[in-house]
Amino acid sequence: MRLLLKQLCVFTYHAAMSCIFPVGIFLTLALSKLLTIPGLPRYDFILAGCILLQLFMYVSKLETKDELKVICVFHLIGIALELFKVHMGSWSYPEEGFSKLYGVPLYSGFMYASVASFICQAWRRLELSLDAYPPIGITVPFGVSIYLNFFTHHFIFDVRYLLIILLCILFYRSKVGFKLGQISYAMPLSLSFLCIGFFIWIAENMATYLDAWRYPNQDHSWHFVHPSKIVAWFLLVIVSFVIVAELKRLKTKQ
Repeated sequence: MRLLLKQLCVFTYHAAMSCIFPVGIFLTLALSKLLTIPGLPRYDFILAGCILLQLFMYVSKLETKDELKVICVFHLIGIALELFKVHMGSWSYPEEGFSKLYGVPLYSGFMYASVASFICQAWRRLELSLDAYPPIGITVPFGVSIYLNFFTHHFIFDVRYLLIILLCILFYRSKVGFKLGQISYAMPLSLSFLCIGFFIWIAENMATYLDAWRYPNQDHSWHFVHPSKIVAWFLLVIVSFVIVAELKRLKTKQ
């Protein structure tokens, strides 16, 4: 029991340290609700805070140069998805801001980048390893299919549940290993995707409560985000993980 509690404390510490970027964004969102700077819209205040947070992460060496490159990729992926989803009315950013592009504030890219930051930090801190992970010829097309479905389901049949079934087939043997001190552990990779997706859904409820964005049913008053969104985050985590994993696999071959 003593060893279990010690290992739990070590895991909690590394998980918390991996969440510095997401937590910093939440603090920025909360601060933007408390402070009003004349002439500076709240969305621009949040963007400035996110940029300072990103600089702090890199200058303090909490984030490596390679991790920063990965995060920049997620900015682009996230902004592209945001532009489309806002245009389709899936959610909105109703406040004014100088840094809005076609209705999307640029700070939204940092929210996607925070997911990448967590994965990169956890990978390094917990010394993640993959067992029976599918080859690049499977993972990349699968990740692309998931990402494209976020766009195409507005026009054709939504295949997210078919993708989940395919995930169970492709990754049924895949496990992710991690180390706590000198002891190694492992868990099914698909389960790790679901756990991260669930916690992102909790974070999403906190973010919408702080008016980071609004769903249509939150226009007049705040409501809990529907649990079905866990599925969407579960799939987005897979896309994020595939990108990080393939970039790391490419790095080891150089």
